[in-house]
Amino acid sequence: MTDETDTQIRELLLNALSKRQPMIPPGHDGAIRLFNGFYEGERNLVADLYGSTLVLFSHAENEEDSIVLSQEARDIYLEALPWIKCVVVKYHNARDKELKNGVITFGSHLDENIVEHGIKYAVDLKLNQDASFYLDTRNLRKWIMDHTAGMQVLNTFAYTGSLGLAALAGGAASVFQLDRNRKFLDLARRSAMLNRFDLGKMKLAAVDFFVGVGQLKRSSTFYDLVILDPPFFSVTEKGMVDQAKESHRLVNKVRPLLRDGGRIVAINNSLFLEGIEYMRSLEALGQDGFVEIDEVIPVPEDITGFPETILGKPPIDPAPFNHPTKIVVLKVKRKA
Repeated sequence: MTDETDTQIRELLLNALSKRQPMIPPGHDGAIRLFNGFYEGERNLVADLYGSTLVLFSHAENEEDSIVLSQEARDIYLEALPWIKCVVVKYHNARDKELKNGVITFGSHLDENIVEHGIKYAVDLKLNQDASFYLDTRNLRKWIMDHTAGMQVLNTFAYTGSLGLAALAGGAASVFQLDRNRKFLDLARRSAMLNRFDLGKMKLAAVDFFVGVGQLKRSSTFYDLVILDPPFFSVTEKGMVDQAKESHRLVNKVRPLLRDGGRIVAINNSLFLEGIEYMRSLEALGQDGFVEIDEVIPVPEDITGFPETILGKPPIDPAPFNHPTKIVVLKVKRKA
């Protein structure tokens, strides 16, 4: 990396940091994206802050370039935010799973929970290739907190359960969290305990989506809100998820589980699906008059980048959404 490149990286990171500074109060215990390189000038780098732990995602193809870039970024942030206690680097293109999940390059103690909208969430920053807690759904968690009082909520593809926890925080009567991996769901339980929520109101099931939904249909179980946050592509022996080509299919799978007037939160994070195409597929679902688009929830600006920091565009236009993570609330009417 040349001196000119070093200077350019420094300018990009510090410019992006200056826009986020108001979101980083003294004693920061939240989670925020400091730099989204895909849009802010260095496509091989993403930087997130979880409490006092910096998590760097290096997407460089070449191992040496990846190491050099992450070290440069680490040193810039440690200088700008000297209270950072730990740095983890995740090497996206490494063959070694441990390198993908993260290596500590500074400090030793990883933050184990963060606070968002007054709620504590347990995190395991080396659990997976991501950081176990999705920052792009921050506004959605607030929406869920504000709209689920007294409701029965089903959170499918729950992962570590943050969306279901937001429903508990909002006063939901019950929350069913469904994910294939019990290890991920254990974080949901930890989060509930951190907040001293009534564990009797939360059910966890390590089961395939297609199996779990089938069981609920046969038991005639109904919900006021169903959350759909699947991976963009997945194949199991029980079914396939393809968010680029068949996102509407999952909506139809859960529709029978909704009470009349209930809602589905549908999240599509396919990078190569145009926003307008996604909206058309959802509008087509509503041709029979039983599904309507109720609301679109934007992704926070620290994820999208700011007007003063954005230098690139996603490969496919996400409009009318502000990011390839497309979040829509659908209202469902039951047939008589």
